[in-house]
Amino acid sequence: MKRHEAFALLLLACALGPAAARAQGLDIVGSTVQRHANGVLALMAFQAVPDLTSSSLSISNASHGDPGIVMSQLGGGFTVSKRLPLYLEGAIAYSRYDPVFVASNGVEARQLPACWNSLSGTAGMGWDFPITPELAFRPIFNFSLGKVASDLQVARAYLRNVTDRQLDFLDGGSLNAYGLGGAVMLDWEHYREDYEVDVELRYSDIELKSYGSSSATVEGSASARTANLWARWRAPTGLQAFDRPLRYVLEFSHSHYLGSQAGVLGFDRLTTLGTGLELDTSAHDIFITRIRGVLRYVFGNNVSGFSLGLAVSF
Repeated sequence: MKRHEAFALLLLACALGPAAARAQGLDIVGSTVQRHANGVLALMAFQAVPDLTSSSLSISNASHGDPGIVMSQLGGGFTVSKRLPLYLEGAIAYSRYDPVFVASNGVEARQLPACWNSLSGTAGMGWDFPITPELAFRPIFNFSLGKVASDLQVARAYLRNVTDRQLDFLDGGSLNAYGLGGAVMLDWEHYREDYEVDVELRYSDIELKSYGSSSATVEGSASARTANLWARWRAPTGLQAFDRPLRYVLEFSHSHYLGSQAGVLGFDRLTTLGTGLELDTSAHDIFITRIRGVLRYVFGNNVSGFSLGLAVSF
């Protein structure tokens, strides 16, 4: 069985549980509830770690009858001040997975679509320990919460039309998860009048565990481990906008996935190259000081694509 097919099977069983095998004489191909619960959390591991390279993913396998996955993450972090080097970060992520499952009664097999939505949030608190005036060591404590739930209306309508039966085993299909862990980071901020350089080297480790599964007694776990190098160069273009210099931006980011998320979508590393423009609005009395748009090219094992990122500074 190919990886994407095995991964598609594991998502539905978290909602179906043991009752799925008994519902209306149909068997969902694939079982082992424990493995399925772990697989759902492996997907959520991408969302738990604040990470530029995986902050926007849309993967399609339409040739295999599997629409793939869409994932988006919005997050940020800041140090309060030099006098109070408290670091705070937060991220919220959403993903939608639309796998196609196979149900069989031993005589015939039918394809069943099921739409899964996942929402998670991660918060972090750390402290900057200066090594030099421009380099700081930053340990961070992280806490995550997440929920995976099925899109029942789509699934119910399809099941009624195809099988002429009301299959209730999708009712209330959901899986909750929490995560505890942390990260260590080296942060270098090299600012000059004619250019600015930011470099961050980070290792994150968050352990995810399930709780309160609604339709079956399952317990899942996954590890979200990511090593990431991120760098950004900003310099004036020679033009002005909003009474301030218009800057061009160059970005680089590389993430290596070392936990349960490694390989679950067909890759264990992603690299991002980006270029864009940044507006400085600090000359005007508005709460946003900078607006940045960056076009990025993302590539890794068996995957490549483009994304457009928007960011603001306060």
